[in-house]
Amino acid sequence: MDDTLYGKRDKRGDWKPFKPIQYPPVFVWPAQPVAFVKWLFGYPGYILPWNLLYAAVGAALWLWLTPPMDEMRSFAPGWIAYLLARNAAIVFLFFGAFHLRLYIQKRQGTAFKFNGKWPSTGNSAFLFGNQTVDNMIWTFASAVPLWTAYEAVTLWAFANGFIPFVDFAMHPVYGVALMLLVPAWRDVHFYAVHRLIHWPPLYHAVHKLHHNNVNPGPWSGLAMHPVEHLLYFSCVLIHWVVPSHPVHALFSLAHAALAPAPGHAGFDKLVVGEETAIDTHSYDHYLHHKFFECNYADGVVPLDKWFGTFHDGSTEAEVAMNRRFMERARRQAEKRARRESKAN
Repeated sequence: MDDTLYGKRDKRGDWKPFKPIQYPPVFVWPAQPVAFVKWLFGYPGYILPWNLLYAAVGAALWLWLTPPMDEMRSFAPGWIAYLLARNAAIVFLFFGAFHLRLYIQKRQGTAFKFNGKWPSTGNSAFLFGNQTVDNMIWTFASAVPLWTAYEAVTLWAFANGFIPFVDFAMHPVYGVALMLLVPAWRDVHFYAVHRLIHWPPLYHAVHKLHHNNVNPGPWSGLAMHPVEHLLYFSCVLIHWVVPSHPVHALFSLAHAALAPAPGHAGFDKLVVGEETAIDTHSYDHYLHHKFFECNYADGVVPLDKWFGTFHDGSTEAEVAMNRRFMERARRQAEKRARRESKAN
């Protein structure tokens, strides 16, 4: 598939799509019911392809790959170790599939690749000087264990009746509605956590580790500091308050664990045929890694637009972002000048 039909490549070899990023027809007035329904059920859209995949993984985990509730009423090394091994295997297969196809086999070369360069080696910012090795270490040493810890405690709480439980079979409409809301909740939660860890003290102590990946790849998605993982996977805590079924909690965690792979793939599309490609929906987050202070959310709820941090990839958006940076620098300089004036 020819990527020049969808975007252009600059002199450095970096590719960008022609079409600017757009928010879905959700928070718009006048309302657009037909466009909303097409986005909700169409392809690509809210459900297809990725959210349906993550929901299916959450359901499969609950139906076939989770110990019986009776067994989880007390903490025991056996079932917790099983969850840890199961989650590690899922991450290895899912993230590994992206990395194998795009970065080892290089099946589509640099077609649709945002940054023309490949992952960094010989870079002291990464463990052992290797970006991929560094990313995998943080993924398996921190992300998977903390994901598993949240999951184990949540399932234990469900098994003991400590958190509100809703029987999916008895309340199917509520159950389906809550499944549909999980990705939107994840977007709001991610935005809040993301803005928090961009607070300078937390950024330098915690989030900078993730932002070493200026040119992200699939394994960069979960390459975070343990404190960031602790905050990131806390999205599941809403199910401790809102009446839910365990499948909702597993969907939330599966979404948080797996979405970073396509979201950090480094490619706008996955080419699967001569005329077929799957959108990764990763351009907005790639721009965040490139410019640092924009696109804190994933684009379902227009939080970045509401708070003035949206970048759609256009030249106009870059000019507006630079203007925002300059205005902030001006205000900071004025504050320093006032402090120095008072001191003197």
